[in-house]
Amino acid sequence: MISASNVSLSFGGQKLFEDVNVKFTPGNCYGLIGANGAGKSTFLKVLSKEIDPNSGEVNMPRKLRLSMLKQDHFAYDECEVLKTVMMGNERLFNIIKLKDELYAKPDFSEEDGIKASDLEAEFAEMDGWEAESEAGILLAGLGVSAEYNEKLMKELTGAQKVKVLLAQALFGQPDILLLDEPTNHLDIYAINWLEEFLLNFENTVIVVSHDRHFMNKVCTYIADIDFGKITTYAGNYDFWRHSSDLALKLRGDQSKKTADKAEELKKFIQRFSANASKSKQATSRQKQLEKLNIEDIPVSTRRYPFVGFESKREAGNDLLMVKGISKSIEGKPILKDISFNLQRGDKVVLLGGNDVSKTTLLQILMGEIEPDEGSFSWGVTTTQSYFPKDNTKYFESSELSLIDWLRQYSEDKDESFIRGFLGKMLFSKDDALKKTNVLSGGERVRCMLSKLMLSKANVLLLDDPIGHLDLESVTAVNEGVRRFTGTVIFTSHDHEFMQTVANRVIEIDVGLKNDKKTTYDEYIASVSH
Repeated sequence: MISASNVSLSFGGQKLFEDVNVKFTPGNCYGLIGANGAGKSTFLKVLSKEIDPNSGEVNMPRKLRLSMLKQDHFAYDECEVLKTVMMGNERLFNIIKLKDELYAKPDFSEEDGIKASDLEAEFAEMDGWEAESEAGILLAGLGVSAEYNEKLMKELTGAQKVKVLLAQALFGQPDILLLDEPTNHLDIYAINWLEEFLLNFENTVIVVSHDRHFMNKVCTYIADIDFGKITTYAGNYDFWRHSSDLALKLRGDQSKKTADKAEELKKFIQRFSANASKSKQATSRQKQLEKLNIEDIPVSTRRYPFVGFESKREAGNDLLMVKGISKSIEGKPILKDISFNLQRGDKVVLLGGNDVSKTTLLQILMGEIEPDEGSFSWGVTTTQSYFPKDNTKYFESSELSLIDWLRQYSEDKDESFIRGFLGKMLFSKDDALKKTNVLSGGERVRCMLSKLMLSKANVLLLDDPIGHLDLESVTAVNEGVRRFTGTVIFTSHDHEFMQTVANRVIEIDVGLKNDKKTTYDEYIASVSH
C-alpha cells in the first residue's frame, strides 16, 4: 500500500494540494483524474518522491518496490534495448552488474567468491534467471520484436522508445506502478496488450490517462483531484462521470421524492456494479456501491466546453478522389500508391503504426506539401477545414489577444460575437484578452477548435484533435464530431473516439493495407482473428 498523509504543495504561490490524505491499496487500479493544471502528473512525482511536498509525507513500506513510467525518451540512448528494460528493477540490474564485474576480475579471491555467492543467492531469489526472458516477453507484447533487443536505444524510433520505457516500468512485477499517459504514442495492438496486462496485474496501479476506454477497462477506482483535495470513488471513469451527472440532476430537482431518487440511484448502481473491471474486485466493489447514497456521489465542479460543427452548404456525393499518392521523406518511403475515394457522410479513421504516414497524407490532401507521385481532387461542392497535429505556426509569432486572433477567422467581426464564441470554449472575461503566444497546449487546441467551428466547412480533416486536452474537453470534442452531419477523415489513438465517430477504417502501412466500411471495434475484431 502507498498513502499520502496531510500532503500540501504550492508552486509559485499557487496551491496544488492542501492536506491531501489518500491511500492506494493492492489489487486495485486507480485512475487519477482532474482538470488540466490540477496536478495529476505532479502528484505522481510526489508519490515517487521525485518532488518533495511542502508539508506532509508519502508512506510506503521499505520492502515494496515502486516503478514509474519515465518520460525522458533520450535518457537511455547509449543503452541496449533489453538492458534498458531490465533497468526497471534497479536492485536486480545492479546485482547483474556486480556479478559480471566480480567474475571478470583476473585476481578473483576467496572474498570475491563469498560476495559472488551472496549475490547469486539474491539474484535467484529475485528470479534473475528469468529476467532476460521476461524483458523480451514484455517487449514482444508491446510490438518491439527480438531483432531490436541488442540495438542501442538511439537507433529506435520515438514510438519504439515509448514502448521500451513502458516495458521498463512494467518489468519485474513492481509492488506499486505509476503510469502517466501510458497509451500515448502506442498503436492499437500495444494498447490492447497493456489493458490485458493491467487487468491481470495483482499489485497497485495509479494511472493518469485521457483515454476513456482504457480507463474504463482497467480502473477499479477513480481518484479525483478537485479543490486541491483527492477523493477516491469505487468504479471506473464512466461510473464516476455518469453518477456525478445523475447526482447533480437529482439534487437540482427538488420536486422529486426521496424514494424516487433512491430507486433511480439503485438501478444505476446495479447496472454499473455488474461491470467490474477485475473479477476478484467485483464483490467488494458491489458492496461499496450498494452503500452509496445520493449525498455520497460526487458532483464535478469542472466545466465542459461546447463543441459543435455546422456546414454552410451541403456537399455532393463525390467528395474526394485519391489516385496513387506516394511520398518519401529523406529517402524513406512514407506513402506508396495510396488510392481511395471519399463520399458524403464518410467518417474515416486512419489507422497505422506510423503516425508520420497519416499526418503526411492529411498534409498532402490540404495542399501543404506535394506528393512525389499521384494526384487527388476535391469535389466542387466541398469546403475543407484542417486541424493539424502541430499547430505551432498559428501561435509562435502572434501577440494578438484571443479576441483578435479568432476575429481573423470569423465573418462576424463583432467583439460580443467573438467573446460569446470564446466563452463556449471556456475562455471567459479576462481569459479572452490573453496573448496567444503564452497559451498552454490545451488552450491552443481549444483555439484551433474554435477556428474549425467558425469555418463551417463540410469536410473536416482532423489530425489527433484531442491531444493535450483534459477528459472534459475530450468528451466535448468527441460529441461534437459524432454529431457533425458532414464528412470527416481523422487520426486518433483514443478508442472511444474512434468507435463512436468512425463508420469507415483505412489502415496504412506505407501502402494501403485495408479499407473497410465498418466501425472501429468491428474492424479490430476482424483483423485479430
